[in-house]
Amino acid sequence: MKTLYSTKATVTGGRAGSASLSDSDLTINMVAPGSGKDGNNPEQMFAIGYSACFDGALGAVKQMEKAKFDSQTSIEVDLLQGEGPDYKLAARIHVIGENTELSADEFQQLVEKAHQVCPYSKATRGNIDVELTSEVK
Repeated sequence: MKTLYSTKATVTGGRAGSASLSDSDLTINMVAPGSGKDGNNPEQMFAIGYSACFDGALGAVKQMEKAKFDSQTSIEVDLLQGEGPDYKLAARIHVIGENTELSADEFQQLVEKAHQVCPYSKATRGNIDVELTSEVK
């Protein structure tokens, strides 16, 4: 495979530090979930990245299938803790299709195809629990 893009993130101080990107002026104040402090946490960043990637993959599937619809992808990310330092992520992906003549079942099939295409879905497959739902409005 050829590399289309690379970026590098650097974090200092973990969940109570700062994050920056090598190819952007973006700097993020990192905070632990539920701390009440101003900033963001890794789960939020993951949810944003996964949502954007998934909606883009759905756009590619839409083009391949010559389907017509507008979409909105929301992903909820849970940080779970088992015994001791046993942490895990889970995700719930919900996609809304609008301005389409597709049935709910047809749209769900395209969403499932996008789940096979999306690089984030591929990276997490078998590693985190993912629930995939859709609706047509």
